[in-house]
Amino acid sequence: MTPYYFSLIFLVALTLSTTLRLWLDLRHLRHVAAHRERVPADFFGRIELVEHRKAADYTAAKVRLGLIEIAVDAAVLLALTLGGVLQWVDQALRAWLGAGHLQGLALFAAISLIGFVIGLPASLYRSFVIEARFGFNKLTWQLWLADLAKGAALTVAIGGPLLFAVLWLMDAMGRHWWLYVWLVWLATNLLILFLYPTVIAPLFNKFTPLEDAALKQRIEALLTRCGFASSGLFVMDGSKRSAHGNAYFTGFGAARRIVFFDTLLEKLAPEEIEAVLAHELGHFRHKHVIKRIALSAALSLAFLWLLGQLIDQPWFYQGLGVGAGSTALGLLLFSMVLPVFLFPLAPLTSALSRRHEYEADAYAARQTAPADLIAALVKLYRDNAATLTPDPLHSLFHDSHPPASQRIARLHHA
Repeated sequence: MTPYYFSLIFLVALTLSTTLRLWLDLRHLRHVAAHRERVPADFFGRIELVEHRKAADYTAAKVRLGLIEIAVDAAVLLALTLGGVLQWVDQALRAWLGAGHLQGLALFAAISLIGFVIGLPASLYRSFVIEARFGFNKLTWQLWLADLAKGAALTVAIGGPLLFAVLWLMDAMGRHWWLYVWLVWLATNLLILFLYPTVIAPLFNKFTPLEDAALKQRIEALLTRCGFASSGLFVMDGSKRSAHGNAYFTGFGAARRIVFFDTLLEKLAPEEIEAVLAHELGHFRHKHVIKRIALSAALSLAFLWLLGQLIDQPWFYQGLGVGAGSTALGLLLFSMVLPVFLFPLAPLTSALSRRHEYEADAYAARQTAPADLIAALVKLYRDNAATLTPDPLHSLFHDSHPPASQRIARLHHA
């Protein structure tokens, strides 16, 4: 492989990936607009036309912003690589700090900061314009700044030592460094999963025990029927950031928690909340969380092995606009360009996720009345302004959950 041919391969892959993303979003935009004036038959009488129009307009606003982000992301990636920005930043930091792991950490921090600043206008527009326009945003500027500060502190406290360890292992462990890095990465991710419920999540939200005695009794009866043990039922103050509602499990073993957004409890009837929880229990019954962790671990091992084959190849660096390679540059370049080559494979992971959703729905339909889960889903689609008419091909690439009509149809026959 020569630098010229690898540059050509990268440019072709970036062009195809970007074009495909834009084309899919434009298809989605046209499809949603074409069905804006008619509520799908499965939802007729359940969702009003004005609500259906709101979902279409909300989707369109997000997609239009997404089109801009796709173009900007491609331009930024080109500027950083073939445009020479990454090499310039690397050389400037090398002249200041010298070669070594400290310079590598600074390089990651600098590129992350550049990406954050470039993406900040779109992020703010999404929260304070689009979400606010459709009645979802509850963020204040003070809370946004507090979240930003806490997120940055966590990134430094967790990401800094992890990155230092990775860079050190890549230099110190010889040809098979990728295996040691993978073990450290896997251990860190599992540790975060264990710490998240009791250490990380409370930094951003307040969690209080569920106080509704009747609802608590109903949920505990469901847990008993399903043979599921939990360390507690909690309500999260999601309403201080958004009007969207949700419920989730977090933690492992005896530390597992069931968490409800306060907005979800306000919008759903008790039997509908039970059905939503039964769906989440279905994910645990079918071991979906463990399967996803295992898949993520396998893929990360494969990617680290691939990086191990590329990191000593001069054409890899030169073909991406960097004259001389280093451990930090190799890791950074690989993480930047890998998504370009992986996007065409997105339907595979989306298909697996949708299969898991169907299995969880089927489990919920056996534990509770299917009509209750249908009613809950309809309310969630309506209250979250989720489009009922996504473009099928766009959904194939982007949606981790099946389209609403397909999901409801299966539940009707459960």
